[in-house]
Amino acid sequence: MVEQQEASGDAVMTRIGQAIMLLHGGDREEARNRFGALWSELGADGDALHRCTLAHYMADTQDDPGDELAWDLRALTAAEGLRTAEEAGGAEAGGAGTGMAEGAGTSDVPGGAEGADGGPVAEHPDIPAVRAFYPSLHLNLAADYLKLQRPESARIHLQRARAAAESLADDGYGGGVRAAIDRLELRMREQ
Repeated sequence: MVEQQEASGDAVMTRIGQAIMLLHGGDREEARNRFGALWSELGADGDALHRCTLAHYMADTQDDPGDELAWDLRALTAAEGLRTAEEAGGAEAGGAGTGMAEGAGTSDVPGGAEGADGGPVAEHPDIPAVRAFYPSLHLNLAADYLKLQRPESARIHLQRARAAAESLADDGYGGGVRAAIDRLELRMREQ
């Protein structure tokens, strides 16, 4: 396992991927345990992409809808933290982020930033990966709020998911996210 982690170039993301495989294989408890151990290792100041990815999938291991919401909010906070750092001039991301809750803030697709001299700031290397997460992050939050019988918050995040999905490619991932957005919207209309 160590060789595989070293070969990947990003041992933490490899370990997150291994836990995701356990989750998708049906072993939610072991996936939850591994995600929990990794979260403890990363800490609040860990890499934003790692925290976003881990929290995004950790939410799927939760039995309680309130716990699922808390992890999905952590994922969005990590994504917003990376965006905030990039907009502040490309600084290294890792802080706690903006703590986006329910309908607060604007967590649509992040855009480019300008430096103090008005020129473009180099995009943080993790921004494209986090940008691709935004539709799914908001979709999950919409589903969480619907489970918790908070339809207005669900609608807000569903709208944000749809807006963010415009940036996704017309590939399997993009099509799957758009289809999931459509399904949740139909479910909400039927309630």
